[in-house]
Amino acid sequence: MSVHDVAASGFGAEADAYERARPSYPPDAVAWLVEALSISARSTVADVAAGTGKFTRLLAPIGAWIVAVEPVDGMRARLPRMPTAAATAEALPFASGSVDAITVAQAFHWFDAPAALEEFHRALRPGGRLALIWNARDRSVDWVEEIWSIMDRVEKRAPWRAHDEWRESAFIETPWFGPLHEATFHHEQLLSPADVLDRVRSVSHVAVLPPESREAVLDEVRALLRAHPATAGRDALAFPYRVDAYWTERT
Repeated sequence: MSVHDVAASGFGAEADAYERARPSYPPDAVAWLVEALSISARSTVADVAAGTGKFTRLLAPIGAWIVAVEPVDGMRARLPRMPTAAATAEALPFASGSVDAITVAQAFHWFDAPAALEEFHRALRPGGRLALIWNARDRSVDWVEEIWSIMDRVEKRAPWRAHDEWRESAFIETPWFGPLHEATFHHEQLLSPADVLDRVRSVSHVAVLPPESREAVLDEVRALLRAHPATAGRDALAFPYRVDAYWTERT
């Protein structure tokens, strides 16, 4: 199973910007999922599509055996020292029933959902659980809304935009997993203006643009940050996020 072209090219090209500017996840959301999945020092956990390891690192203090699964070379190269695997969600390198929990942070929308869920079912032990988490864009702040409005033009076909669709197609009638449990959390990420540009640069659909088009997008963001009353002349900007967290149990 291949990786989506935009994900492979975009994330590989801007892995450094992704690591610098993408947010982590709030402690209350992580604790909610760890408790729901019963992760302990005795657990075997697969963090699938681990990227540069932002969520993986938050699980590490528990002491579980964690394998970071990441198919994009540029992202995997930036993972902290830990067991890693170059594999996709649809073809995991684990024996059947050998994994206690699977986590997916900021990535399930890139998968072939039915194929990935069938593969997760195979790899998980009976009663094993799956967690999904996203930092979703909170556009309630005026200047943040204006930045993401610039992104709207670039990301018209981004798979994460079909947020409701994946739930309908992947989880309502799946034979592999039980009901989906969900919770919502909130946090902010403090960024410098340069970090905000990196945050935009790390968006896969921006990263794959031709250089002139990509720079034009970044110039729009630069102009906005210089001109908007809430951002002009500021060294630190609070970027708000809504965190959508889910878990479900293998049937």
